[in-house]
Amino acid sequence: MIRTPAQSGHLAMLAFSALVAGSFSLGALAAPLISPAAMTVARFGLAGALVGAAAFASKGGVPRSAAAAPWRYLVLGGLLACYFVLMFEGLRTAAAVPTAAVFTLTPLMAAGFGWILLRQVTSVRMAVALALGAAGAVWVIFRGDVQAIVAMQIGKGEVIFFVGCIAHAFYAPMVRRLNRGEPALVFTFGTLLAGFLLLGLWGGSTTLATDWAHMPAIVWICLAYVSIAASAMTFVLIQYATMRLPAAKVMAYTYLVPCWVILWEMALGHSAPPAKVLAGVVLILAALGLLLKNEG
Repeated sequence: MIRTPAQSGHLAMLAFSALVAGSFSLGALAAPLISPAAMTVARFGLAGALVGAAAFASKGGVPRSAAAAPWRYLVLGGLLACYFVLMFEGLRTAAAVPTAAVFTLTPLMAAGFGWILLRQVTSVRMAVALALGAAGAVWVIFRGDVQAIVAMQIGKGEVIFFVGCIAHAFYAPMVRRLNRGEPALVFTFGTLLAGFLLLGLWGGSTTLATDWAHMPAIVWICLAYVSIAASAMTFVLIQYATMRLPAAKVMAYTYLVPCWVILWEMALGHSAPPAKVLAGVVLILAALGLLLKNEG
């Protein structure tokens, strides 16, 4: 069956949302056991090695032209590094489901950055959907507690991660703005390599001082998952999708992440959120449906 470029982009982002969700649940288990710097440096190093090997082995390899304007990769790598460090830092004190709900605020921010950088216009229906999704996210973040919403009683971990989400939302339209025709694998490799270098300058000493040999198994499981599934694979998927879909629609798939996380949490033996929290998930799913509906 022949798929259009847009359909291929949607399939890529569906896989993206499923893979990203696991990093919240596993990350919440590993975060108290290792520093964010050490985990993120190792994550970028392993993911970069995997994507780099795939890029060099692909048809055409890594052309010299891909090295043009290397500052592009530093910008993108820096944005991703910021996001992942702050995500891991936030998970030290925040639960997986509320943190994933914070992640769903990125489509609203991505739409704004998409207009600033690419002049991508957001329709009235898309604006309504973004507002609806944001409302659902807020409901989940505050665990359905109206008094907490009014008092703005939000946890420190969620605030830290929100700053990281700003970087992630800025990243999506920047990929399209800075890409000069490089294949997704090649461009992803450049981004990961740049991110690894930046992170090495910032957290290299902490990484080297980490007692890796005595880390609990969950840290290694988390590192393997976030490096392969939630980094190497998702970086390629999001760069592939951003070349085929508007930034707001790319980030719309983040609305599926809390739903996947709830399933992950239940699979790991944790209880499902209270029914009143799930009401926010329903709003998020309604927003996703509106965002992905074709414009008439």
